[in-house]
Amino acid sequence: MAGIVGVHGIGKYNYYLEAGGSAVGAAEAMRRKWDRYLHLGLGGEQRPYFAEIAYFSHLLNDGRPGDEVPKKAAAMELQSQQVLADWARQLGVGEHVTGALKSLTGWLLERLDTRSAAFAKLFAPEVAAYLTDQARREKSRQAVAECIRKNRPRVVIAHSLGSVVTYEALWANPDLKVDLLLTLGSPLGMRNVIFERLLPAPVNGRGERPRGVGRWVNIADKDDIAAIPPALAASFTGVDVEQLVNLDWIDFHTVRKYLGCPALDPHLRPFLA
Repeated sequence: MAGIVGVHGIGKYNYYLEAGGSAVGAAEAMRRKWDRYLHLGLGGEQRPYFAEIAYFSHLLNDGRPGDEVPKKAAAMELQSQQVLADWARQLGVGEHVTGALKSLTGWLLERLDTRSAAFAKLFAPEVAAYLTDQARREKSRQAVAECIRKNRPRVVIAHSLGSVVTYEALWANPDLKVDLLLTLGSPLGMRNVIFERLLPAPVNGRGERPRGVGRWVNIADKDDIAAIPPALAASFTGVDVEQLVNLDWIDFHTVRKYLGCPALDPHLRPFLA
């Protein structure tokens, strides 16, 4: 039986819509794709690697595909703008600009290149929804925890925002035990956006590996604008391995590129016998 649970990142609401509003259908469609991506990366036989993908994107979205900001409340739009501004400062874009938040975020989007602007329009609303809406946050954590509890995987592979949800879910559910946590393109260490808002809160500027995790490996592309900083060991105790990779200067954050990366092979191989 497949011994891996995957946890997806930003921008996966379309799977839910294409599955007719079914989270189960969305998760299964993603699982089939993740199996193909990892098969290419490992170069082994075609087989089911993932037991399930923990799906939570529908819990962070209200609208239709293409909606850039959840429309349920004006406050959420404001929070999204704040996340965008804080994230853009990590890139050094508009670092010294002050003024009305709405004007600033519009200015930032105009100055980002095409790939960064497209990323920001997915990243900011979903991160804001997760971090500022306690009900959404708890439901997302529960979805990930229930998936891990049901499948009892030896390995969890968490991509992008999924690494944040997974980190919190594992801390909130100390009964969950995982031999290997593999984070890909993780924004866990992003200051002024995510790091200081984590639950549990960092102590003296340091987070900590969840107690139920045996080994933590973090892999990030050098150009990944979600993984700022790409290394987590400076912010978290218990990161066993850090690896900086060069996936693609354009396609720098997709799970397809990460799962197809040879860097995963030595860490996953012991669990695939």
